[in-house]
Parts: sequence; C-alpha cells; structure tokens
Amino acid sequence: MIFIIVFLYEEDYSWDQGGVIMAKKTAVHGRELEVDEDGFLVNIDDWDVNVAEHLARKEGVQELSGEHWKLIAALRLHYEKHRESPLCRDILIEAGFTKMDMYRLFPSLGYRSAYKLAGLPKPTEC
Repeated sequence: MIFIIVFLYEEDYSWDQGGVIMAKKTAVHGRELEVDEDGFLVNIDDWDVNVAEHLARKEGVQELSGEHWKLIAALRLHYEKHRESPLCRDILIEAGFTKMDMYRLFPSLGYRSAYKLAGLPKPTEC
C-alpha cells in the first residue's frame, strides 16, 4: 500500500495505522491546532478571534462583519450555557437572523460555516 501525502497551506494530517485521516493540524499565529477532516476544531478551547478569522478566510469570508460576530457570539454563548451546540432554527431565533441571512453571511456552507468559525463541534442537524 502506498500513501502520498501532500502538504497544503500550513496544514498537516495525522493518520491512523490503516491510512485513514484522523485529524489534521492547521497553523494559526504560530500555534498548531487540530481540526477534523471537515475543518472543525477538535478542541473548542483552542478557539479565539484569530482562529475565527483564519477559518473565515478558508471558508471564503475575507472579513468578518458585525453581523458575523453577532452570530458567532450567539453560538458560543449558547454552547457555554448549555454545553451543546444549538439547533439551527434555535440559533436563528436567538440571534435574530433568518435562514437567508445565514447563507448571505456564510455563502459556502451556511450553518456549518457559522458553527466552524465559532469553534463549535460539527452540527449533526444542519
């Protein structure tokens, strides 16, 4: 069995013994952070503003506006309060956004991008 590993944009992958990607690492301001195969942080405590901005650029959002930060803050607040990611419809109500707002702010993956930038686990429901 032959494996070819390609290193892209300051990222490195860790593999299990069967050659399956377990996690990859991404460098943000000199720190190495583990992300899963879809780019979600493995450890929520690694999140900070710099991480959100780095992940945003990778999602195609060049600059985070006040609306982006409002939604990110609402997601993180809900998670800290309940220790679980909010349901998609609930966070829209809590933050005062519509589904169309979500896709306008995060055009590539909508809800998933918002959760990713907030440093939360990958939502199963969205």
